[in-house]
Amino acid sequence: MRVVFGVLGPVAAWDGAGDAVALKGPRHRAVLARLIVARRRVVPVTRLVDDLWEDPPPGAVGAVRTFVAALRRALEPQRPPRTPARLLVTEGPGYALRAEPDAVDAWRFERAVAAAATLPPGDALARLREALGWWRGPAYAEFAEEAWARAERSRLGELRLHAVERQAEALLALDLAAEAVPDLDAHVAGHPWREDAWRLLALALYRTGRQGDALAVLRRARTLLVEELGVDPGPGLRRLEADILGHAGHLDPVSVTGGAAEQVWARAAAAYDRTVASGARARLESTVGLLRGLAVTGGGGLQASREHRVAAVEAAEELGDAELTARVIGGYDVPAIWTRVDDPRQAARVVAAAERTLTALPPGAHQVARARLLATIALESRGTRSARGPEAARQAERIARGLDDPALLAFALNGVYMQSFHRAGLAPRRDQIGAELVALSARHGLVTYEVLGRLIRLQARSALADFAGADEHASAADRLAERHERPLVGVFTRWYRALRLDAAGRAPVAEVEAAYRDAAARLDGAGMPGLERGLLPLALLCLRLRHARPISAGERTDWGPYEPWARPLVLLSQDRGGEAAAALRRLPDPPRDLLSEVLWCLAARAAIAIGDRETMERAHGELAPAAAELAGAGSGLLTLGPVAGHLDDLAAWLRRAR
Repeated sequence: MRVVFGVLGPVAAWDGAGDAVALKGPRHRAVLARLIVARRRVVPVTRLVDDLWEDPPPGAVGAVRTFVAALRRALEPQRPPRTPARLLVTEGPGYALRAEPDAVDAWRFERAVAAAATLPPGDALARLREALGWWRGPAYAEFAEEAWARAERSRLGELRLHAVERQAEALLALDLAAEAVPDLDAHVAGHPWREDAWRLLALALYRTGRQGDALAVLRRARTLLVEELGVDPGPGLRRLEADILGHAGHLDPVSVTGGAAEQVWARAAAAYDRTVASGARARLESTVGLLRGLAVTGGGGLQASREHRVAAVEAAEELGDAELTARVIGGYDVPAIWTRVDDPRQAARVVAAAERTLTALPPGAHQVARARLLATIALESRGTRSARGPEAARQAERIARGLDDPALLAFALNGVYMQSFHRAGLAPRRDQIGAELVALSARHGLVTYEVLGRLIRLQARSALADFAGADEHASAADRLAERHERPLVGVFTRWYRALRLDAAGRAPVAEVEAAYRDAAARLDGAGMPGLERGLLPLALLCLRLRHARPISAGERTDWGPYEPWARPLVLLSQDRGGEAAAALRRLPDPPRDLLSEVLWCLAARAAIAIGDRETMERAHGELAPAAAELAGAGSGLLTLGPVAGHLDDLAAWLRRAR
């Protein structure tokens, strides 16, 4: 028999047919209520004795056992004799009520109020009205004087008042201010210390055209607060009074379905601040969602999101909850297209935290959490030679495919893409990844990942000299960006169009150079230093080398991370062959990223000019798998021409040097 319990009023129980269960006397009800307060945890018999009697009589323990036995017969009347109870169970030194989460009205009420905070106003209003209807009186009504019930009664009473105010807020959002006034009037009369209730009542009156009444309510609130509590009204009430006097536009009703987005944002943010406690863990998870949206706005938003992300991860770790930390780390699933991280130190800290969290997760933790941590490791370790990144990408993809979770798979595929640079010539593989992302995202409405897939395919088709295909993906990415307000997309498509002009080979060098400079201007303030630093000088160097133009690099040219590969050629252009040879001997292997082929081609050019056979052999071996590609064009940003031409030059010089 299913039994449901009510504590939002006098303590009661009902069977599956809705009939009241006979709970006998007040001590029986007290035992049941005390176990419900414990929320499925064990309450020792000795604690029950202390809670039921100020001065326990002899035989109190036996009496408690008698009450429990009677409750068991009432709650499970069809249980065969001498079989274990399934609802009111004996465990260790005491008893526990193993009620289902939806079997206690107070527990259902908590969940309903929390859920309403995530719903649109109409749905929230319906949910709150239903939940408030479950109240039959004060919580645990007959136990108002019991110390063991005091905290729970207070908590539930506060939650009910909060729900009344959120119901009024939903009515206001639906432009039903007149309907909100009567309940709010009664609410403030019974609870005059609640400033938010006064605020809502005054706002409701103002929206029904009763400005004078609204101001009178605020004056009454001030008088009560000062005389009863000895405090002045808070800034919210003072600001509302000033706004009413000034007929502030933001006080007017806002359509929930359109218009005045900034007012909706302000109200939602204010509601969140009032609803969610400042120290609540939910704030960390909500923060990550906010940062994820902030990151795609570009500029200062992207940089700020990175900084606050690290702070959020560290705050989660401090709480010692591995599953919470996993959600905070893995919730920042911002698509990444560029293979060089903007802040290597921050990336390393995130990777380290993700690794620690993977180790700390309990054995039963959901696989989604593990996959998101692994995908994060794959993304944040991009461009390095760590073996962990590729392995993490493989594991994340395997888990995601097994769970049939489209958003998780898209995140994992981003990690797979970032780890697809272990050798040259993998543009066809990345094209496949991009194609899967586009198809998956289009089916499931994953806009940011559809944009990512389009940009990946733009890069891959450019590497393969299929500029007609790349044009299609650039246009599709721009359309998505315009429709969904993704300003950073235009940075990449503008650079692509400069590359397109360059690769076509028909425009004058000066025109191509101007196109590159224009594209570089879009990077200024875009919040992507990992992309911006040194990119324009590198693009212009490649352009001049392809057209046999002099290298015009001054001492102040900021080559950024590309300086080791540009330096030998710059020195050669200045007739400083000895220094160029020394620089070439110190040259490291390029990072495994979108520009590795073009950097190898720069090394190859310098090695040919100097006659450095060892570097020529290294470059030939690394570039050979990319013979069918355009050097650098896989970045979607610049090119040094066909890799095959560089291989031919290397092969000719190597034959000659034998």
